[in-house]
Amino acid sequence: MPIIQLPRRVFDGWGYSSRSVSMFVKPTSADEVQHAMRQAAAEGFSVALRGAGRSYGDAAMNGGNLVIDMTSMRRVLAWDPATGVIDVEPGVTIEDLWRLCLKDGWWPAVVPGTMFPTVGGCAAMNIHGKNQFALGGTGDQVLEADLLTPTGELLRISRTENADFFHAAISGFGMLGTLTRIRLQLKHLESGRLAVEQGCMRDLDEQFDYFEAHRGDSDYLVSWVDCIAGGSSLGRGQVHRAKYLHADEDPDGKVLLDPARQDLPGTVMGVPRSLVGAVLGMFNFDLGMRLVNIGKYYASRVSPTSAFRQPHVAFHFLLDYVTMRGAYQPGGFIQYQPFVPKETAKQAFKDILRLNQSRGIPSYLGVMKRYRPDTFLLSHALDGYSLALDYPVTAQNREALWKMCYDMNEIVLAAGGRFYPAKDSVLRPQDFQRSWGQERISTFRALRHRADPERLLRTEWATRVGVDEAR
Repeated sequence: MPIIQLPRRVFDGWGYSSRSVSMFVKPTSADEVQHAMRQAAAEGFSVALRGAGRSYGDAAMNGGNLVIDMTSMRRVLAWDPATGVIDVEPGVTIEDLWRLCLKDGWWPAVVPGTMFPTVGGCAAMNIHGKNQFALGGTGDQVLEADLLTPTGELLRISRTENADFFHAAISGFGMLGTLTRIRLQLKHLESGRLAVEQGCMRDLDEQFDYFEAHRGDSDYLVSWVDCIAGGSSLGRGQVHRAKYLHADEDPDGKVLLDPARQDLPGTVMGVPRSLVGAVLGMFNFDLGMRLVNIGKYYASRVSPTSAFRQPHVAFHFLLDYVTMRGAYQPGGFIQYQPFVPKETAKQAFKDILRLNQSRGIPSYLGVMKRYRPDTFLLSHALDGYSLALDYPVTAQNREALWKMCYDMNEIVLAAGGRFYPAKDSVLRPQDFQRSWGQERISTFRALRHRADPERLLRTEWATRVGVDEAR
């Protein structure tokens, strides 16, 4: 069927703040992907690769052109429960992985805050979790993959075979080709739950001190940041750290390796999960979120440090407990997530929080994590921290919000920071250039010219930041 006759639909980012209409196709094999790309090239359309659509902005959108939806390529090709090595097609989700492998004592080594993204999307964006500082991102768990380029070439890529494409396709946001097979190393578990400790932090200094003190003896670290509190309470919040449990520490935990024992509860604090977003929406204004943050912080002060055990699914997939984007209707929201070296992160984050407050556009949710660097060409990872910030988008605040984000970009770039394509909605070409540097970008463009000389692969994000522009 000619591309122009394919069905159309509205695609959006997960934050609902950007939308466009595209033609789309859902292939079930690499041959069908290749056919769709050839047909698009012949008819003059560009192509965007899309997984579950969990990128917050326009990273998987391609208005007026073709979107290849990879979610129907969802087969598990091989699984070895003795070694924890699995081969999957790109449409397999994080949920598919843990439901298949948990009973054998394995867990995806790196997971985001939701179980629904595809493995292909996670690899293309080199996504991270609450343990990036310990195990790295998705790319560090990939042993090898097959990369189908727009020229029709199928490359096996790994750290030893076509290593340049391996290190560029992971973190390459789908601009070099389609990962049609991905081999992952999973993490062995002896218990279906984690030992979790939470602590109340009075300000951002305490948060940083806690992270550095416990980075060496934790498997996971994450903190909630109250972005509205100011003065001496700037950056206060609550830190969670977690450790894997061995069989002798938690003999009953083996029962929770049954996937059916991991499912999320149907209610949160007595509210049906499906309604939590609507309930939160009732507080989705500055005063309402100030009250929510005050309540959350002082509730944590009742027991400043507490320890408990929590199933893996409950610990990791908070975003699946609470459909947060439902609370931000009708305009949606953006998430701004800078990554800043450890030497400059604390001051940069303080400057960002103060800027937000002075502009009267505070973030309604802040989350801080710790990172280590990796070897992937355009990775966001570095030896430092990220601060993920959610902002509602309205007709009244959109212009001022974007202007504030540009000013935050200057703070981040001055601090030596980077950005994250899977979350970004505001990056400009000059920000992209300064963040990753001419050498990395030129290397990527050279590989892109080899894999996709006609520049068939295109997304709205790649166009916006000038991936192909010589500057």
